[in-house]
Amino acid sequence: MRNAGSKICLSIALIGLAMMAAGCVRTTFDVNRATQPYPRELHNTRTLDVQVFREGEDIRIVNTSPVSFSNVRLWLNQRFMREIESLPAGETIRLSLWEFFDERGEVYNAGGFFAAFDPLPLRLCQIQVDDTTPLIGLITIRSEPAS
Repeated sequence: MRNAGSKICLSIALIGLAMMAAGCVRTTFDVNRATQPYPRELHNTRTLDVQVFREGEDIRIVNTSPVSFSNVRLWLNQRFMREIESLPAGETIRLSLWEFFDERGEVYNAGGFFAAFDPLPLRLCQIQVDDTTPLIGLITIRSEPAS
């Protein structure tokens, strides 16, 4: 009889652990957050003196240029996008990578302690000022995300 009780306790503990683990996994997409497709026709090799540093699940953008930006789209890796209200000249802003989505509503996998998948590396950052102006490349400081 003691053996049956141990099996029941073990089963309950395993079910509880499975439920806790399932609650910690982030949803990887949200169709309501789907963005437009990456504007390949606006791709450009021009860069501006704005540096982007990956810091864990965030990016830090340092605008050392004399140009201020407002109401622009920030593209990551030619796939994920987020609108930015303001990036003043000489200022620094910090953004969460979890706030960037692609055209299907998939979120940028920033990693973190409870991440189910390896985090995406950050390779290319670009600003889109409108629907016709070529994209402006930012200086992306390569660093591997913490696994």
